[in-house]
This record gives sequence, C-alpha cells and structure tokens, in this order.
Amino acid sequence: MLADLVPLYPLYALLFADTGLSDAEISALFAIWSVVGVAVEVPSGALADRFSRRGALVAGGVLQAAGYVLWTAFPGFTAFAAGFVLWGIGASLVSGSLEALLYDGLAAVGAREHFARLYGQVNAFELIAQIPAAVAAAVLFPLGGFALVGWASVGTCLAAAVVASRLPEPPREESEEDGDELGYLTALRTGVVEALRSPTVRGAVLAVALLTSLDGIEEYFPLLARDWHVPADAIPLAVVTIPLAGAAGAALAGRIERLRPGSLALVLLTGLLLFAVAGALAVPASLALVALFYAGYRAVLVVAGARLQERIDGAARATVTSVAGLGTDLAGLLLYAAWAAAGLPAALVLGLVVAAVLPFGLRVRPHGRRSLRTC
Repeated sequence: MLADLVPLYPLYALLFADTGLSDAEISALFAIWSVVGVAVEVPSGALADRFSRRGALVAGGVLQAAGYVLWTAFPGFTAFAAGFVLWGIGASLVSGSLEALLYDGLAAVGAREHFARLYGQVNAFELIAQIPAAVAAAVLFPLGGFALVGWASVGTCLAAAVVASRLPEPPREESEEDGDELGYLTALRTGVVEALRSPTVRGAVLAVALLTSLDGIEEYFPLLARDWHVPADAIPLAVVTIPLAGAAGAALAGRIERLRPGSLALVLLTGLLLFAVAGALAVPASLALVALFYAGYRAVLVVAGARLQERIDGAARATVTSVAGLGTDLAGLLLYAAWAAAGLPAALVLGLVVAAVLPFGLRVRPHGRRSLRTC
C-alpha cells in the first residue's frame, strides 16, 4: 500500500504541463517510460531470481524515489525523462519479484494454499491506495505546490523500501555455475525456457498477460463518465467507486479460487456483458455496472495469477512472471490502439477474445509433468 500511496500519481501530468512541456513532449516521456519497461521487464526478473526478490523490491522503491527527486529538484524534460527511466527500471524490478517472494515464502512454511487469498489482499491494497494518494495530493498541493507533493512522494517510496527490507525471504538456491554473471544468465535462460516451452506454464503466462492488459481500461473510466453525462466536478468522486469495487473483488478472489477455467471465463464474460449494457445505456448510473465488471475482473485476474504461480516448477519464478509482464506490456498496446480506433466496443471485443482464450490458458495441469528445474 505504501508503494502505491504516491501523491504525485494524480498530478504528474499536470506537473509536466505546468513546467511548460508540450503535448508532444509529454507523449514522448510516456513513450520512454513504456520502452524502458518493455526492455528491462524480463532481465530484471532474472536479477531477482539470481540474487534476491526482497532486494529487488527495495531497489525498486529506491529507484522510483530517485526518479521523483530528479523531477522535484530539477523540473524539465531531461530530468523528467531520466526519472521515467529510473521509475521504469524500478517498476520492472518489483514486477514478478513480489509474486515470487510471496509464493515461495508461503511454500517454505507449508502454506502455499493461502497464496490466492493473500495475493488478492495485496491487489486490494494496491487499489485502495489510490484513495489516500488522491487525498494527500489534494491536501499537500495547496500547501506547497508540486515541490511538496514531490518530496512527499519520495518519502512514501523510501518508506515502502524500508518495509520491504523487513520482509522474510526463504534461502536462495545456489547456482551451479561459477560467477555472478554466468549465474544471472542461467537464471534468465531457465525462466524464459520454462515460460515458453512448458505447455501449462506457457498457457498460464498467455492468460495472465492478456487478462492484465485489460486493466488499461481503467485509464478511460473518467472519459466514460464524462461521455455518460456525469458533471465534470463530480467525476473524481463518481469513478473512485470503481477501483474500490475492484479492491473488493481482489480481496474476495479466494472464494472463487477453485473454479474451473471455464467458470472463470464465464465470470469474466458476465462482467463484460454488464459493461456492454452500461455502454448502451450511457447514463451516470451505468458506472455501477462498470464497478461490478471491475470487481469480477479483478477477482479473475488474481485467480489467474495464482494459477500461474502454481504451475511454475523451476527456481526462476520471478523471471517467468516477468515474461507474463512483458506480454502484458505488448498486449496493452493493442488495447490502446483498439480504443483509439473504436472506443469501448473495440475494447469489449478484445475482452471477449481474452475470455475465449482463458479456458485454454488455464486448463487443468496434467499430473506427472516433468519438472523443468533441471533444464
């Protein structure tokens, strides 16, 4: 929750504009951020597997804080770009490492069956953090402008890093290779091989990547509210109920943890149908249907993430999860392109495709599958 309680989140686009950047320059910053994320997603997962998942979480928070230091102390395009590079690397270090640390930590104490429930709670707190972050931004900005908001964001990132440094981590497996660099390459190769060659892992990676990419729809909730005749001054309060519903769905994911893949797809299809009805009605009350969609979607997303972790046999768990993260980044581009081309209907069509793929990606794991631990 600390990692997502960042007052700059709702304001950084305004910071760029206030500094004098053009729309083209702001778009270029977002492009830099995306490219860095795609480039380092999988290599950063291998770093976490080779050295320390907990260390990756700590480093991720410190790098994000360093990026905000640049933004706050030296506002300008160059500092903003450098800050996005640091943030992109930091976020990639966290991606995959958190899931791997949680799953292996639970497995080490014989409690891996609790992963879906606890992972759902983690997702819920990530979403709930949007509320205090927005409140903090609203309180701090009138008092000290972007500078105070920026330094407060540095503080929350560092606080998250400190808390992460206290998380327990099971002992790391020793590499069979000599030397850190070779050990890192071994971890990278092992994770990528398991993600791409094991049929059940490959299917779960695809399912999680496609499912997670749908979360980009959240960026358009304010625009939908505007198009559905919600008054501009009421939009922030109106749309905040949607991530809260998503948090509730994630927290309750453990209740649908044992559903078969076809049933999970049906939950997602039901949510998409509600979303389609909301779009057809196009009235302020339609946001309630969007909230129901988001609750079901986040619950299915948590269960899919848990199924992926269950299927990973090798030691390169963070690397495999990062491969799914890379797939999410690439699939997310399709979502944005679809929305740009035809708006909500196109996004819903993509959602239907994901629902159709889900039963195949999360099909029941066959017994007796050979472990890839020795590959």
